[in-house]
Amino acid sequence: MQDREKAFESKFALDEELRFKAEARRNKLLGLWAAGLLGKSDADAYAREVVAADFEEVGHEDVVRKIRADFDAAGIAQSDEQISPENAGIAFRSRDTDSERLIRRSR
Repeated sequence: MQDREKAFESKFALDEELRFKAEARRNKLLGLWAAGLLGKSDADAYAREVVAADFEEVGHEDVVRKIRADFDAAGIAQSDEQISPENAGIAFRSRDTDSERLIRRSR
């Protein structure tokens, strides 16, 4: 019974780590996308700001809110709906990348 519990806990920990990495990658890619629209000279620094914004509360709304505020301040016309589909497409790609790495490691 203890072996099953340990295996379950290990799988849970790995799943959480992969989820965290996928979300951080999604936020970085979203930050790079937004940095391009904002004309940021240091896109990587802006992407790090976007990743850091995700630690404010649970969910990705804080990331969208940060980008929305930056777009508004720069006068860029992008609705939340225009930001969110970009976010969803990036989330799919970032999860695939982490899954592919995990599969390659296990072979």
